[in-house]
Amino acid sequence: MLVEAKKDIFSQLIKEATRDELLWMNGFLSGVLSAEKGGVDGISDNNLSVKPKVEKLSILYATETGNAKSLAAKFATTSKKLGIKTKLTSVDQYRLSDLSKEEYLFVVISTQGDGEPPLAAAKFFNAIHENDLKLPKLKYGVLALGDSSYPLFCQAGEDVDKQLELRGAKRVAVLQKCDTDYEEIANEWFESNIVSLNAQQSSNSATPQVIAKKTSAKKIYNGRVITNFNLNDKDSHKETHHIEIAAEGIEYTPGDALGVVPENPAQDWKEILHLTNLAPEAKIMWKDEAYKVSDLLKNKLQIIYLHERVVKKYAAIVEQEIPETRMNLTDLLKIYPVKNEEEFLQVVQILEPIAPRLYSISSSPEAHADEVHITVARDKFFVNEKEEFGLCSDYLSKLDVETNLNFYIHPNKVFRMPSEYSDVIMIGPGTGIAPFRSFLFERDAQGASGKNWLFFGDQHFTSDFLYQTEIQSFLDSGVLTKFNGAFSRDQEHKVYVQHKMQQHGAELFEWLEGGAYIYICGAKEPMSFDVEKTLIEIIASQKNIDDSQAVNYLEKLKEDGRLLKDVY
Repeated sequence: MLVEAKKDIFSQLIKEATRDELLWMNGFLSGVLSAEKGGVDGISDNNLSVKPKVEKLSILYATETGNAKSLAAKFATTSKKLGIKTKLTSVDQYRLSDLSKEEYLFVVISTQGDGEPPLAAAKFFNAIHENDLKLPKLKYGVLALGDSSYPLFCQAGEDVDKQLELRGAKRVAVLQKCDTDYEEIANEWFESNIVSLNAQQSSNSATPQVIAKKTSAKKIYNGRVITNFNLNDKDSHKETHHIEIAAEGIEYTPGDALGVVPENPAQDWKEILHLTNLAPEAKIMWKDEAYKVSDLLKNKLQIIYLHERVVKKYAAIVEQEIPETRMNLTDLLKIYPVKNEEEFLQVVQILEPIAPRLYSISSSPEAHADEVHITVARDKFFVNEKEEFGLCSDYLSKLDVETNLNFYIHPNKVFRMPSEYSDVIMIGPGTGIAPFRSFLFERDAQGASGKNWLFFGDQHFTSDFLYQTEIQSFLDSGVLTKFNGAFSRDQEHKVYVQHKMQQHGAELFEWLEGGAYIYICGAKEPMSFDVEKTLIEIIASQKNIDDSQAVNYLEKLKEDGRLLKDVY
């Protein structure tokens, strides 16, 4: 018990302390209490600090959008304030030969696509899957970022956690999976584990800290389609829909995306009912809930283009040899039919939920109150010479006005506009223009004084110039300072946005030197790679330096948060 005077001093100290100071106090007191024989040998008379039990820590991050990097950087700042020598490294820059020398390692990794790690993590992933790798000295923890709407939630993080354990490393922090609303639980995970490790009598007695599971259910909005039209002219080979959705009280920030789970085509789920002789109203259990079989097949289960792993499970149920390839459930039922209703019920249990699709928001909360707009390219492709369409883009493109639509907002915390005084260069061919329409409307509504430069590209000027009238209006009003369009098929030699960037390289570099921010949105391959390659060439030419120095210049832009990408 503290005497009243000391209690008052302590209470005042706690009240006025910042979060970082409270964290330091926690580690300090833990160190004092865990010192040998209850002594205070670890305290320096000069700075009243306790020597950390964890002297060195490596933090690796593997990121696709930048969220894992941002978190890892925060973790590194926290550990340094605790007196720990901390090395922060991207996995693609990490020397794999150092892995066996590490003592403490925390990994922050996101999951992309179908349970895959970020592209930058390829070499690291391959290395930890090598059976010859032995890591008996390593103590580790993994924080995994993902989206629980997808079947293989945080799969990349699970894989890293499992492989490090198989290589002989010791887990000192329980694997933490984080959904899209991740910041609070991620910070709690790191802080509690690093303080706990510091408080241990020795590194060998470190025990994993279990963070209470928190759920952060996405807020589902019920909107109403108020506009849906094709932005392309009738002569275009493309079909790009501008869709406006009314939703009272909706909250988002320019740069965010809209997530939607599409319905399966009626002809497909109805054919499944026909093939299985099931009544539409029949009830089926799936994930501990009862559904009408028609609702399940229409709204919940992926029945189109099943993954190979699902086809493999189907083959085991029907006890037939089936090629490991992606197939529709209707085709499986026709070629390799189930024997009875019981077998079909087994099939239902192996089917995965329909994964949501994300679309960059193209509206501004300031300019379009209680609305959200998206720009959707109807995906067309051929399978065995038959034209097919992407499930979600086809579904959205056919939505009638006044149709209700459930959706959620997927925040993109690293693709944010700079201050209203900063200049912005936006590079967004095709539907990559979507967030930049949002940016321009938002900066216009805010009266931002920073300059705006837009590079846009598509196939033909007359049929594929998305949002042409609005862009012209922004130019006339001065909101858009410069615009350069690249229409690849309007001349003999194809012209893309990177060619327009080269033509204006001197001025573009002048903007960069003046502090401008660069944003890239659209196709990851090859567009985003070509754009970065062109930026390196422009920097090298204008600054009269070699390519390696230009790469360093570009990397510095990324580190400073002045080169941001939203690519897919």
